[in-house]
Amino acid sequence: MADEQGLNDAFVAYRTELTSLARRTLGSAHLAEDAVQETFARAWRSRHRYDSTLGSLRTWLYSIERNLLVDMARSRQRQDTRDSWLAVTSEPIVDHVERAMTSWQVEEAVRHLTPEHRTVVVEIYLKGRSSKEMAERLAVPEGTVRSRLFYALKALRLTLQEMGWGQ
Repeated sequence: MADEQGLNDAFVAYRTELTSLARRTLGSAHLAEDAVQETFARAWRSRHRYDSTLGSLRTWLYSIERNLLVDMARSRQRQDTRDSWLAVTSEPIVDHVERAMTSWQVEEAVRHLTPEHRTVVVEIYLKGRSSKEMAERLAVPEGTVRSRLFYALKALRLTLQEMGWGQ
């Protein structure tokens, strides 16, 4: 393999075997072709290191490809790990902006409620209190709390529609 003809002969002789190994290892025909090309490129660049007394050309090419496949598999694993981590941990910036805008609009709409309606909405929806708890706390019948909540939500919906949201 000291010259271009030797490289061509080696490629013709071992390409199929090397491609098969790479395909089994990487699970991709495209990546396997890339691996074989890179194997021969590395062999060509380091052709001065090949010593036929230490092993056959086939063995030497397999060792080059083996090292390359290990590198490619590790790189692919790191990329897959990084991609899955990013998919789990990152949210698009648009979601943060959208959430902030929605929160601001709802907060603004709640400010337009009467104090009685605002208290019921905040206590029931934000603090998780029941209508029974609110009735005891405000010293009013439970039906009154439910009625205030009904009209508060109706007023919120109207205010949000006027703001151009919640159509």
